Amino acid sequence: MGRVITLDAFGTLVELERPAPHLAAQLRDRGVRASEQQAAAALREEMAYYLEHHDAGVDADALALLRDRCAEVLARGLRAAGVQLRGLSVGEVRASLLAALRFRPYADVPDALAELRAAGHRLVVVSNWDVSLHDMLRTTGLATLVDGAISSAEAGARKPDPAIFRRALALAGAEGPARRPALHAGDSLELDVAGARAAGLEAVLIARDNAPGVVPDGVAVLGSLDGLAALAA
Repeated sequence: MGRVITLDAFGTLVELERPAPHLAAQLRDRGVRASEQQAAAALREEMAYYLEHHDAGVDADALALLRDRCAEVLARGLRAAGVQLRGLSVGEVRASLLAALRFRPYADVPDALAELRAAGHRLVVVSNWDVSLHDMLRTTGLATLVDGAISSAEAGARKPDPAIFRRALALAGAEGPARRPALHAGDSLELDVAGARAAGLEAVLIARDNAPGVVPDGVAVLGSLDGLAALAA
């Protein structure tokens, strides 16, 4: 009998292609000259705003408003960096931003997820994200490799709050006692490891690029999702 395995999204399942070159190209196509450095500076402001406010994107209408606010922040950042937007509308800036944000699965992820599913595990993505988490999983081809997903915007709680992990367990049909505890894999000691353990899940730290830091006893560390199936067995 398989286990419930919850998985972080960004930094664990998917990465973001460098957005600054894409944004500069999108703006150039709309008649606006911006260097990659200028685009990167503005994107840092937009991303900081998004990380603080993404839970407002609870449905399609709210997400549209959130994206417009993010576009306004990006436009201010571009102007502050010296970019002349030449009358570009908020809608055009928003379209440029969305086209520049391109997520892709890490190379190991599709096979690792398929291996976990083949072993009978139920997989649920748990992410601090807006409601478009589901769209991202579809466009990256990962939606068919997991059994469900829950964003912090939908859950009304963000990691490390145990509430979002409880929502994921309910989504997986694992609200009652289980033969073995659920397992969570993610790349953040603060958000994933601490949150999962507070919710009663076993935790695995996925340390792809950085030194893992001080890892609590009993927490396994992997450099990718390779090996997660063996740990879960």
